[in-house]
Amino acid sequence: MSKELIVESAKNLKKALPLMMKYSVPTTPSNYALWYHYAAEKNVALKESMDKLLKDNDNCPPIQAESLYREHIRSEEENATSELRTSIEKMMLQLDKSIIDTHSDTNQFQQSFEKTVANISKVEEEGWSIDEVIGLLKNLERDAKQMRNATRFFGNSLSVAKSEIDSLKEQLVQTRHAAMYDSLTGLFNRNAFDTELSAYLKADTKGLCLILCDIDHFKKFNDTWGHLLGDQVLKAVGRKINDVMRNGSTAYRFGGEEFVMLLPKTNVRIARQFAETTRKQFEKLTLKDKRSGQMINNITASFGVVESKPGESITELIARADDYLYKAKRLGRNRVLPI
Repeated sequence: MSKELIVESAKNLKKALPLMMKYSVPTTPSNYALWYHYAAEKNVALKESMDKLLKDNDNCPPIQAESLYREHIRSEEENATSELRTSIEKMMLQLDKSIIDTHSDTNQFQQSFEKTVANISKVEEEGWSIDEVIGLLKNLERDAKQMRNATRFFGNSLSVAKSEIDSLKEQLVQTRHAAMYDSLTGLFNRNAFDTELSAYLKADTKGLCLILCDIDHFKKFNDTWGHLLGDQVLKAVGRKINDVMRNGSTAYRFGGEEFVMLLPKTNVRIARQFAETTRKQFEKLTLKDKRSGQMINNITASFGVVESKPGESITELIARADDYLYKAKRLGRNRVLPI
C-alpha cells in the first residue's frame, strides 16, 4: 500500500468515526465500511442518499443504514458461489487430463495394433518361425493389456467425475437455498428481498405495497428467557407470517427481529388491513419456556405500511416504511401505521 493511500485512508477514517459517534451508529464492520465510503465522498450515489437520510433524521436508523450498505457497497459475489465454481473448475481440469491421457494411449495402441496386423500378413508370406509368431502374439497381448488398463483408468475417472458432479449439484442446490432462505424462520432472506424488490421497482409495478414489521421488546425475550427462546419467538412469528400470506404476496426476514412483506397489485388501504390481521395473529401466539415451564403469551409487533411511488428507490421506499414503524413504536407499539 502506498504512503499516499495510507494517508488518505487515515484521513477518511478520522472523518468517519466522529460522524458515527454523532449519529449513534454501532461500530460494526458494515457500518465502518458505510461511513468510511461516505466520508471519502467518492461514491456520489451513496453520498446523496446518506445526505438525504441524515437531513431527515437526528440519528442513522439501522435498517436504512443496512439498506444503503447493501445497495452501494457490498460485493455481489458470495463466498459459497466462488468455492463452488472453483470445485467445478478443478473437477473439469482433472477430467480433461484423463481424456487427453486416454486419447494418447488410444493413439499408441492403434499404431501398435496396425503394425501387428501388418506383421500378421507377413507370417505366411515370409515364413515366420514359431518363436517369431509367439513374439508377435505376445506384443499383441501386451498392447491389449495396456489399452485395457487405460480404458479402466478412464472409466474410473468418469465414475469419480460423476460422483463429484452429483456432489456439486447437491452443493449448488444448498447454495441456492442458502442464498434465498433464512435458515431460522424458513422465510425468504434479505438477499432474496433485495433482488425481488429491485425487480419490482425496475418493472415499475403498479400498486406495490411494502409492510415492515418489528417484534416489540424482543431484547426482553433474550434477556429474560435466553436466546434459545428468542429463536423460538422468531420461528413462531415466521410461521405465522407464512400462514397469513396470500397469493402473490411474499414474506422475508429482513434482519434480527424485523420482517418485511411485499404485496403487489395492492393499495395501501388493503395492505394496512392485511398488516392489521397479521398483528392480531401475533397476539394469539403462545410459547412455553422449556426450562421454566412458563407460558409466553405477550408477543406483539409494530408495523409500517407504504405503497411505492413512481421512480422511488429501494432505500427511499424502505425509509418511508421505517418512519411509520418507528412512529408506531413511539406511540406505544403493537399497532399499524398509517391509520
